[in-house]
Amino acid sequence: MSRPAFIRRDRLVREAEEAERLAPAAVRAADSRGRAHPEPPDEYRTAFERDRDRISHAKAFRRLKHKTQVFINPEGDHYVTRLTHTIQVTQIARALAAALSLNEALAEAIALGHDVGHSPFGHTGEEALSPYFPNGGWHHAAQSVRTFEVLEDLNLSWEVRDGIRAHTWKVKPPPVTQEAFCVRYADRVAYLTHDALDALRAGLLTEGDLPVTVRARFGEPGRRWIGEMITALVEHSLTAGEVRMDDETLAVMHSLRDFMFEHVYIGPVQRQHQQDAIELIRRLVDHHLQHPDELPESFRAIDADLVTQVADYVAGMTDRFAVATHERLFGTPGIADPVL
Repeated sequence: MSRPAFIRRDRLVREAEEAERLAPAAVRAADSRGRAHPEPPDEYRTAFERDRDRISHAKAFRRLKHKTQVFINPEGDHYVTRLTHTIQVTQIARALAAALSLNEALAEAIALGHDVGHSPFGHTGEEALSPYFPNGGWHHAAQSVRTFEVLEDLNLSWEVRDGIRAHTWKVKPPPVTQEAFCVRYADRVAYLTHDALDALRAGLLTEGDLPVTVRARFGEPGRRWIGEMITALVEHSLTAGEVRMDDETLAVMHSLRDFMFEHVYIGPVQRQHQQDAIELIRRLVDHHLQHPDELPESFRAIDADLVTQVADYVAGMTDRFAVATHERLFGTPGIADPVL
């Protein structure tokens, strides 16, 4: 008898496969803590596969293509944006999860959603918006969760929301799942690599400027850096029993991060453009605090105080929409000419 051309693989089959093949530390979709609002399961997709798909179709996810990663308003076509960063983080997180027999769909969903809360012009938005929230500041990770719970409620699984909440290393408590730790590391591996390449492309750095320890451990910046860091993570995690990097390699990665902050992220060239962006964001916030009637109705309908409503609106803007809105309101773009 001939074998059929296709074999049905529905949710129940996929959940059975997860139960059999995933590592003990992995989260099975069938064991999820569930959603804030219970809903019938999908016929074909697991809960985490469903979350992944919802995030990739969200409006907030689409806006990432016009949001800054590091370089504000670049002229070149090859610089990393917040969307291409997210795609790279997702690829690295899935590679880690696959190598450790963790739940790839959960890692992917967290990675795809981790940065949707970013304001225009990247991390400068946190500095711009935090003074309006004196009891803890404003952080893009919390805003990412708020985006999916309030502004564009996707009713995501608890594990996905927890991973998004704590995808950055400074957020406490840390995430619960090992899949979320894959995203934590993937985020850092991705941005250190592609931001260094962008800085080299922009002429802000040369390869000789990179720390000797970094070049000795990771080699040339690019795919080799990613491969070395992923390999170090996988090999040490297998013996440590949790997703983590060996202390020696982690120290080199931290030294690279320190170097990037000093010479790129808060270097003198970037700082002037960041200050322009901070002032632009604050002018937009102050204007809408004084003219709340100009907020779109969808934001005024949210059950929140005015400062939160305005921050939700401004933080959701793309770079180009923020510039266009500033020019409409104040007559100037409010941002310097492209840095690159």
